[in-house]
Amino acid sequence: MSELRKDPVVERWVLVADDALRSPVIPRSRDRIDGGLLCPFCPGNEHLCPPDIFANAPNGFVSVHAGWQLRVIPNRSPLLMVEEGHRRSGEGLYDKITGVGANEVFIETPEHGIRQSQMSPAQLECLIWAYQSRIHDLRKDGRIRSVYIYKNCGVQAGATLDHGYSLLVALPIAPRAVAEEVEGARRHFLIKERCIYCDVIHQETAAETRLVAESTCFIAIEPFAPRVPFETWILPRRHAPRFEHIEPAEVHDLALIFREVMSRIDAGLCSPDYNYWIHSAAFGNECDPYYHWHMEILPRIAPPTGLEGGTDLYYNTTLPEDAAEYLRRLVIP
Repeated sequence: MSELRKDPVVERWVLVADDALRSPVIPRSRDRIDGGLLCPFCPGNEHLCPPDIFANAPNGFVSVHAGWQLRVIPNRSPLLMVEEGHRRSGEGLYDKITGVGANEVFIETPEHGIRQSQMSPAQLECLIWAYQSRIHDLRKDGRIRSVYIYKNCGVQAGATLDHGYSLLVALPIAPRAVAEEVEGARRHFLIKERCIYCDVIHQETAAETRLVAESTCFIAIEPFAPRVPFETWILPRRHAPRFEHIEPAEVHDLALIFREVMSRIDAGLCSPDYNYWIHSAAFGNECDPYYHWHMEILPRIAPPTGLEGGTDLYYNTTLPEDAAEYLRRLVIP
């Protein structure tokens, strides 16, 4: 059983569970191919996973011989569950919500151990379509307020196995990080009647000092105040508050620029561990004029310190202008 508890001072929601063995995917000790142990995400081992929610395979189902390209399964130890009732309650000044939501795993490819920079544009398009499809399906549940897509790649980024996967968490709240962005964008809009992310796109494409790559529909930049060295953002040129409203032409374009960015990061930083997440507005239309969805990619090339953990003040040893120039100059296949 899990629940969301709200810190009454900073209004940060925390997900807590009474099961110490819960894991975001499946325990690493049972899933590594090392030592002859089976990887449950490899073809032929589908029986080791929960039943599919979605699959890109002949006839819409997966079997040993299905020839699937992508699968979406429920997390075997879900952090939140759609079966939970949606109840808000309190203990004096403390607020909490039952752990209603969803926790899903995207098995990105049948090939074990390949990185996203090695995937084809068509494979990445398939992954983006799967993200969109699952969000559209989950938003039908009126208890869910937001869906968060993220990826852990490598031990330093929190990955529990080597087969490429990404994750989805559907929540009855808006995550604090996105809520803070929405509020900052709202303040900017009240003063200037413009989206702050659109302003960032216009300024960065004009200056080019922090530009990493650009395409018809997207730009990739090193943000002005990066939290970690080589933090990279991908932003759509078209103003849109929610990722799930991405258009077909944008899906193709996003696959291309994302692959280019990841190829540059892998080539320039020796294939580092990394996280990424997609920040998208919560369901509803209130922030449509001023919020702008985007992807944030954080290579994990330096461990966090007590400064970041204790103060939320990040220390970055690489200027974003230098990082952008370095990545931009790389020659990639």
